[in-house]
Amino acid sequence: MILTSLIFPAVPARANSHRIVTDMSGKRVQIPAKTRRVADLWHANNQVVLLLGGQKKIVATTPLVKKQHWFVTVDPGIKRVTAPFAGNQMQVEELIKAKPDVVIAVDPGQVKTARQAKLPVVNAMYSNFAGLKKSVTLTAAVLGGSAPQIAKEYNRQLDGNIALVRHRLNGVAHHPSVVHFVNAQDLTKVDGRQTIVDEWIKTAGGKNAINKRGNQITITAEELLKANPRVIIVGSCSTTQARRALQKDHQLRNLTAVKKDRVYGNPQGTFPWDRYSAEEALQVLWAAKLLHPKQMKNVNMEKQTQKFYQKYYHYQLSNHQTKEILNGTN
Repeated sequence: MILTSLIFPAVPARANSHRIVTDMSGKRVQIPAKTRRVADLWHANNQVVLLLGGQKKIVATTPLVKKQHWFVTVDPGIKRVTAPFAGNQMQVEELIKAKPDVVIAVDPGQVKTARQAKLPVVNAMYSNFAGLKKSVTLTAAVLGGSAPQIAKEYNRQLDGNIALVRHRLNGVAHHPSVVHFVNAQDLTKVDGRQTIVDEWIKTAGGKNAINKRGNQITITAEELLKANPRVIIVGSCSTTQARRALQKDHQLRNLTAVKKDRVYGNPQGTFPWDRYSAEEALQVLWAAKLLHPKQMKNVNMEKQTQKFYQKYYHYQLSNHQTKEILNGTN
């Protein structure tokens, strides 16, 4: 989807206390001229709001965000924010009580319910790097203040990191095959083609061993054995957890990547780096260094991570914390 303009000119006369933004679904949404209270019902986008300096505006979040170790470490205040959910079901009465000026959501049911409650809802969903940049810009437009300038800087950094990787890997002939498991609890769920996971695998100089399209798709052990990836990356767990899970599986332990200990937990920061994360700017560097250490030897991931957290979250990671993030410990 094309985001041609995020903010339209203010509507005249009596409605000049409002403005219009166009969300990622192409819908024009009227929101207050100054947004002070944001209900962010998409786990991943809470991290974007944090990155843009708008965390004090969040008046409703999700239970998952409140359980994200590094998010809570960087922003302890998130623990006091209401999460209007009972299990996976949004509680619209609790959402209304939070009195949001705007709701950010991606789940179709949540979007529909919130709009039926007469709340302005902005859909921030994306599926690739281009969409990530537009979604960050959209969220910044919703927040206002200094957020748009931070969004521009972030987008420049993301573009710069991608350009750095492409420059370093220019001329590399070997592209190791990679499988990305969603997590270590269900080794039938992987990420296929035409996804943001597929995009960072290719950008980092690898090739997705899965030919099917889509996020979190189901695959059989037989299909995985046939694909026989040279590298396996597992989301939402540490490298130790990832290797233990695959070695316990009597079929998948026969994969080349498992036999050669080329199984890695994906880094997890304020949100997992691998999926719908502003820390994708770090993910592409990490993945390239993992797949092509020689070409990326001068990229220090510890320093890159610490600089990112200091710059955007105003938080100084210790060396120990940095290693835990890079190892996928959450």
